[in-house]
Amino acid sequence: MSLLITLKDAQKDAMRAKDKQRLNPIRMVLAAIKQREIDEQITLDDAGITSVIVKLVKQRRDSYTQYKDAGRDDLAEIEANEIAALETFLPQQLSDEEIIALIDAAIADTNAAGMQDMGKVMGSLKPQVQGRTDMGALSAKIKARLNA
Repeated sequence: MSLLITLKDAQKDAMRAKDKQRLNPIRMVLAAIKQREIDEQITLDDAGITSVIVKLVKQRRDSYTQYKDAGRDDLAEIEANEIAALETFLPQQLSDEEIIALIDAAIADTNAAGMQDMGKVMGSLKPQVQGRTDMGALSAKIKARLNA
């Protein structure tokens, strides 16, 4: 079943259950998907929808951090609930061991010799790990492996 259908079904379920904490982030995702489809005049596949969800989760994490720093725990809690709701639609996260194995394989495949080959390794890994790990953390791990 496609991710869009899953999102629409989850929206219907949340509406029936009158679960506003879950309904609002789902509506936000569906609106962002529709906006991107209209802007780019395309129909998003599951990978495109996943990238939209990843972007929204990242925005929520940034907001959460800012609210926590400002002492606005009430708003931070709302953001945390939205993050939890959105993450249910992302693929299962990769473990550190799986990430390191993928990095090592990508380094071997691209014949990366140092930091100058960072782009090749990232380009090779991005389609495999999109939505399954934090790209900033992945970048740091790749740098550590290339510098070792």
